[in-house]
Amino acid sequence: MKYDISPGIKGLIFDLDGTLADTMPYHFEAWRKACLKYGAHIDTGFLRKNTGSPGWIIAREIIKDCGLDGSVTVEQIMEEKLEEYFRLQHLVKPIDPVTNIVKKYFGVLPMAVGTGGHHEAVERTLEMTGLKKYFDIIVTANDVNAFKPHPETFLRCAELMKIDPEFIEVFEDGDQGIEAAEKAGMRVRDVRSWYDSNW
Repeated sequence: MKYDISPGIKGLIFDLDGTLADTMPYHFEAWRKACLKYGAHIDTGFLRKNTGSPGWIIAREIIKDCGLDGSVTVEQIMEEKLEEYFRLQHLVKPIDPVTNIVKKYFGVLPMAVGTGGHHEAVERTLEMTGLKKYFDIIVTANDVNAFKPHPETFLRCAELMKIDPEFIEVFEDGDQGIEAAEKAGMRVRDVRSWYDSNW
């Protein structure tokens, strides 16, 4: 898979889960196990629909969709999910067609990670995949007030990179992230066809 950035681009932003790192099968398994503990069931379609949302929003949707109101809190499901995910996280691998672009432009163009992930999980994923050294700018769900599909995550990256949005290319795998990049006035590349995902 050969791809190069669009002409005139001065900075690059990468989503993390499902874009830089093949984390989604493990996120799904962690959510599935956390839900089972409370008698709830989710499928991959549910998580795909919510790709790009922070964990607490996904947990809130689970409580609503599965009729768990009053029997479990957002915090309980989140804590359970993170514990399950951290048990599986060592299995995560980088997505080579995307990380090859990171390596090519490291030290050439400013780059950032703009993700809806939880700060601790994001840092651990970047460390475990060997990608941490490529990014000085990392904007997570803990750093913004509005989440994808709102453009704040990407606009915050642009601000920290000191580059106007129109000169930034975003790499994404989620509908919400693609919408956020478009709303931010950035160019966006959907990477879902670049690799085979098993979830």
